[in-house]
Amino acid sequence: MRPVSICLWSPWCLLLCLLLCSLCSGSPSPSTGPEKKAGSQGLRFRLAGFPRKPYEGRVEIQRAGEWGTICDDDFTLQAAHVLCRELGFTEATGWTHSAKYGPGTGRIWLDNLSCSGTEQSVTECASRGGNSDCTHDEDAGIICKDQRLPGFSDSNVIEVEHHLQVEEVRLRPAVGWGRRPLPVTEGLVEVRLPDGWSQVCDKGWSAHNSHVVCGMLGFPGEKRVNTAFYRLLAQRQQHSFGLHGVACVGTEAHLSLCSLEFYRANETTRCPGGAPAVVSCVPGPLYTASSGQKKQQQSKPQGEARVRLKGGAHPGEGRVEVLKAGTWGTVCDRKWDLQAASVVCRELGFGSAREALSGARMGQGMGAIHLSEVRCSGQESSLWKCPYKNITAEDCSHSQDAGVRCNLPYTGVETKIRLSGGRSRHEGRVEVQVGGPGHLRWGLICGDDWGTLEAMVACRQLGLGYANHGLQETWYWDSGNITEVVMSGVRCTGTELSLDQCAHHSTHITCKRTGTRFTAGVICSETASDLLLHSALVQETAYIEDRPLHMLYCAAEENCLASSARSANWPYGHRRLLRFSSQIHNLGRADFRPKAGRHSWVWHECHGHYHSMDIFTHYDILTPNGTKVAEGHKASFCLEDTECQEDVSKRYECANFGEQGITVGCWDLYRHDIDCQWIDITDVKPGNYILQVVINPNFEVAESDFTNNAMKCNCKYDGHRIWVHNCHIGDAFSEEANRRFERYPGQTSNQII
Repeated sequence: MRPVSICLWSPWCLLLCLLLCSLCSGSPSPSTGPEKKAGSQGLRFRLAGFPRKPYEGRVEIQRAGEWGTICDDDFTLQAAHVLCRELGFTEATGWTHSAKYGPGTGRIWLDNLSCSGTEQSVTECASRGGNSDCTHDEDAGIICKDQRLPGFSDSNVIEVEHHLQVEEVRLRPAVGWGRRPLPVTEGLVEVRLPDGWSQVCDKGWSAHNSHVVCGMLGFPGEKRVNTAFYRLLAQRQQHSFGLHGVACVGTEAHLSLCSLEFYRANETTRCPGGAPAVVSCVPGPLYTASSGQKKQQQSKPQGEARVRLKGGAHPGEGRVEVLKAGTWGTVCDRKWDLQAASVVCRELGFGSAREALSGARMGQGMGAIHLSEVRCSGQESSLWKCPYKNITAEDCSHSQDAGVRCNLPYTGVETKIRLSGGRSRHEGRVEVQVGGPGHLRWGLICGDDWGTLEAMVACRQLGLGYANHGLQETWYWDSGNITEVVMSGVRCTGTELSLDQCAHHSTHITCKRTGTRFTAGVICSETASDLLLHSALVQETAYIEDRPLHMLYCAAEENCLASSARSANWPYGHRRLLRFSSQIHNLGRADFRPKAGRHSWVWHECHGHYHSMDIFTHYDILTPNGTKVAEGHKASFCLEDTECQEDVSKRYECANFGEQGITVGCWDLYRHDIDCQWIDITDVKPGNYILQVVINPNFEVAESDFTNNAMKCNCKYDGHRIWVHNCHIGDAFSEEANRRFERYPGQTSNQII
């Protein structure tokens, strides 16, 4: 009775009590497995829907012999943890909304389910019970960790649906199976059924079917295949047919959504006069196998992309952004579905969409929201060819930014790398596999110059998300019997799919610091921060101040003035400073924390604060051709939450040696009137310039997106006044708009004409 007494005065809890009483007094169908634990007595649970794996699906509850669903309103990961334990799994790894696994039927038994995650049973969670205002388009689903609770019987957990379904699809080359380069783009279509892998009869097979199969396997399109060759081979081979009568429209995201006919177990003659279905897929630019194909693709004239993904840890996932009127903006998630997401994925060279994400699951954008209520059939070649609504500011917010996760080809790169010695699978010393067939061996990577960008690639190759840290010393992690260093000089841009694609020493291994203690390591994370500068505020607050030298001793001590200040006639004279305010937002999915711990922060007596990062921001004045004429920098002193969004609480305050950082949804404000929030332009001649601000310039702290860390402004200086205009994040404009931005008609020097 404990849960009831806790919420005795809540009307929703009373409704839940009534529901539970009726559940207990109902007559559920008998279970063949052992009885449930006491907290769940009288309740039965199952996972349903498709496509899904055995540990995921739409979660359903049985009441009085009738199966029903749970509404996704207020659903959280904590509720998913409780439900996964009810189903015999150790914990949840995620949850889904908007009937991702298809809408259920019958009643919606629970709405506004609220759990802390520690409950023994869902009966202990608060909810509105069956008093639901939802439809089955809002059915909740859960994704459990594929690890069972000890002693839990499968027969009591997941109800086996009466109809068969296709769980996985693969292409098997007719010849050279196991020796073909990855990804495999052509072969016999095989589907995984409960009793193993089976072929598909090609009778009635269409290009639409091939399109769906290629999309599932991570390829944007299909091409014609020489079926005569495969039919000749088929006559000499044994086949096990499990599926026929496949009829797809071509817009399905999974083969299970097509019309399928399965062979019955007692059928002796299968696929008479037919042969196994064969499919040939066209890989996207990122996965083109041969150099010949690459040259062919590069030779085709291609315009600038009008769709991109931002903020994803892996290729083919991220926040959807579109280019409109020369400016990049986001897409509102209203009516966002798998069809629209699949159009985006194929347009970018990936397969169909695995997930259509809403609610800024890939982080919030900044700036314009260009599209809303996008409705695609799934056959469009571009998102811009789908019907959509233009949007106004009050229609949608960045908390509703749409995202996608696309199907990717299997490349096997994760088998060439592993971590050892760490406390969890997300950390450890990096080991890579080198050598050819018959001579493969595992070895370590030299820690010289190993940093965040290299670690980002390693974590991506491992499938572990982002890099929290790239470590050059790993003496505290035992390497076991692997002691040979097989790779050195690794330098990555951060976008590569594997370490092999980064620049590195191919044969001659050179390491400044020898020994296994100086080898590369990583700590990976599923989430990361993402810092953006509020560019409009820079433009609004920029001005010039002539500040007397006698007021700049502290600033000089912290190296915030130009080098010529050292030879000035102190304390007489002045320095000319370009001042402006910086408002730095964290729009990622993890708090931004300094790389160094408190023990290594540096106390500055003059200004009375700790520096948690030596270089947090670079400020530069550049000529139109990119020559730097003035510079400033700021350490991260007092890195804290100045303000936050309405529903976010501040966590970091640097006063009294407090924790430093920026919470997700908060921003840190450095006002124009504080020391070092400037560029010393005393020596700058009149002319047209570019003002550039770069956050986290040395990539000391991992972020989900480094391409948006730079801000640029046009800057005109006449020797007395300064005009700062057209401020924007570095990748917020189209390439053409950026080229116009950097061109100054009539300007041949730094002098004003």
